[in-house]
Amino acid sequence: MEKKINLIVDELDKGLRVDVFINKKENELSRTRVKNLILKKKLRLNKKTIENPSKKVSVGDVVNLSIPEPKRSTLKPYNFKLNIVFEDKDLIVLNKPAGIIMHPGAGNFDNTIVNALIHYDKNSLSNIGDESRPGIVHRIDKNTSGLVVIAKNNFAHEKLSYQFSNHTISRVYQLLVWGKIRPSRGRVETFITRSSRNRQIMEASKTKGKKAITNYKTIKVFENDKIPTLSLVECNLETGRTHQIRVHMNYLGNSIVGDDTYKKRFKKIKNIDLKLEKNLVNLNRQFLHAKSIGFIHPRHNKEVIFDSNLPKELEKILKMLRNIDK
Repeated sequence: MEKKINLIVDELDKGLRVDVFINKKENELSRTRVKNLILKKKLRLNKKTIENPSKKVSVGDVVNLSIPEPKRSTLKPYNFKLNIVFEDKDLIVLNKPAGIIMHPGAGNFDNTIVNALIHYDKNSLSNIGDESRPGIVHRIDKNTSGLVVIAKNNFAHEKLSYQFSNHTISRVYQLLVWGKIRPSRGRVETFITRSSRNRQIMEASKTKGKKAITNYKTIKVFENDKIPTLSLVECNLETGRTHQIRVHMNYLGNSIVGDDTYKKRFKKIKNIDLKLEKNLVNLNRQFLHAKSIGFIHPRHNKEVIFDSNLPKELEKILKMLRNIDK
């Protein structure tokens, strides 16, 4: 059945955007979901349909929002072994390998994490988002590995989405970049927007796009006559924009090892250790791993933190660097 939300604007809320106003009054609904419902013509303001989420409300305005019954997904199951770190009745924490995308999209509708989740348990995924993304609260890139949280019901989805939209989720990544980052630790704050030259990639901007904040620190610099200068870096995200870490590292001039989208392939360097060179050249993913994730559990309202180790192909490179750098 369709759910109805009926609200009246009082003096304290005048001048707010209508999506902010509804989210404030009904904080079980994430602002992103409210916005999407408005864009789908589910909002009536003073009996008139409104499609603009940024519309300002006035004292006495009558706000009616309709929330339709979510549609069930018709996606195909995919028999792919999921590495489940944690599971309860509300959520799943997965350790995603590199090489698989999160949800169906252009060119790949069947072999995704979502299809694997449907194979695992098609009846235990939230369904309030896009039909092709049941359970998906956030994403990491195809060639990035690491931890992602999946919502098993709509209650958990809303609670987790609210934390993501308010940037209260803790996310720590480990990465290996070319060269030394200067300064060795810091904070990158830019806007991120689609590139005007190539719509498939993102770029940092001073004026347009969405605000993006990455805190980083150098853990170890590897540098001698048999190693090209490389730095192991840890990033803590305050926001979660598309390709954020990759764009921000490129912005600093230190692109991620193995990232072919934002950096050309590894070039031959004189005197490099041959085994190391082979492993760097043959790395078919970026050296970027979502190492930990922390959030308030939607049911228990207590903080939970999950950690993961670097996958074997990345740990192998790191071990070689440590041995050569002695």
